[in-house]
Amino acid sequence: MAEVTYYTEEGLAKLKEEVQYLKTEGRLKIANAIAEARDKGDLSENAEYDAAKEAQGLHEAKIAKLEEVLSSARLIDESTLDTSKVLALSIVKLKNKKNGAEMTYQLVSETEADLKSGKISVKSPIAQGLLGLSVGDVAKVSVPAGEIELEVLDISR
Repeated sequence: MAEVTYYTEEGLAKLKEEVQYLKTEGRLKIANAIAEARDKGDLSENAEYDAAKEAQGLHEAKIAKLEEVLSSARLIDESTLDTSKVLALSIVKLKNKKNGAEMTYQLVSETEADLKSGKISVKSPIAQGLLGLSVGDVAKVSVPAGEIELEVLDISR
């Protein structure tokens, strides 16, 4: 059984769109590539055909994986989130105690994580160190560069 993953409305919509795209346009592109390679002659020595068939297998595996994720996906009602402590989908403003840098992250599911837009996975070391903390608490988080101390300045949704 797949692990339950919680999503924002936006994240769940993106996941559904990706599955739909892969099932329609994605499959069509691969079918066209296979047909084009098949038209080039002897299939026993046709590397292009083999590559297209392999791509098809990988494509179908990706669809199956995303459908499994989708089957265990749950939508979180963000209006009911408790902002007194850090939870999944919380938006957390942090201060690095060493250099004074401030940053804001939203804790999201692994598939929604996008550091450029300030979304980190709830399974990341930083998020794991923050979960359950309240404003004013300091988390000691182990990262590849060593250990950092992050103070929770604000929690919102």
